[in-house]
Amino acid sequence: MAHIAFLGTGLLGGAFAEAAAKRGDAVTAWNRSPDKVRQLAAFGVKAAADPAEAVRGASRVHLVLKDDAVVEEVIAAAALGLSADAVLIDHTTTLPTLTAARAERLNAQGLKYLHCPVFMGPPAARNAKGIMMVAGPQALFDGVKAELAAMTGRLEYMGERADLAAVNKLFGNAMIIGLSATLADVLTIAQASSVDAMDAIKLLGMLDLNLMVGGRGANMAKGDFTPNFELVMARKDVRLMLETCGERPMAALPAVAARMDQLIAAGHGAKDPSVLGIDAVRRP
Repeated sequence: MAHIAFLGTGLLGGAFAEAAAKRGDAVTAWNRSPDKVRQLAAFGVKAAADPAEAVRGASRVHLVLKDDAVVEEVIAAAALGLSADAVLIDHTTTLPTLTAARAERLNAQGLKYLHCPVFMGPPAARNAKGIMMVAGPQALFDGVKAELAAMTGRLEYMGERADLAAVNKLFGNAMIIGLSATLADVLTIAQASSVDAMDAIKLLGMLDLNLMVGGRGANMAKGDFTPNFELVMARKDVRLMLETCGERPMAALPAVAARMDQLIAAGHGAKDPSVLGIDAVRRP
């Protein structure tokens, strides 16, 4: 049985702590709002008054916090209680540049730090589903690999570059957030057309989005904008979407239309709509 700590027991951190206790670990937790820790007592999670108390004697310290500033604050508060062999495992979504600087500084201080952001919500955390990415020293990862694997459905070691998991987390979240915005616009088109929202979602289920990412996305990444569908025609379709919705608020398509207009004016109208990414893939 391992003695571990969780610093931050919001929706995700609380689910992780609950699952760890159910697996038989001795779990101590701290949260800025004490009630969120006390709710975990039913699972055997012990509440601590402050971060230093929470981490005392723990072999692994999991951080599930809001942002970089809170991570720095909580690590500083926990430092007096950390054991020499404790591994800091940071699941927080953070800025890559700050993550790299933090890892370099902590490792120079002799602290053991891995950045391990995840793609999972509370239900997945409780049931060891979803994806966890890890960046940091290989030897350090090897020492906790089995324990991290028990927390997730898929464990991906990104390598020793300290900010690489942070960057990949932003890749994934950009897709999730962008997809949510586009879905909102699809539902707005459905509403404006008196089509049931679930019927619109059913249609989208017929599309192979993975194939699109692997095909058009790969071409975009290579800077290959050979048209299967011309940008000027795609812009016409976006006009039809916007006109269908009238004055209804939209999340993504107006910005897409504006960017298309810029590219068409710059002479890219005969290229594939993937030319939307031209400035992201130009090579020096």
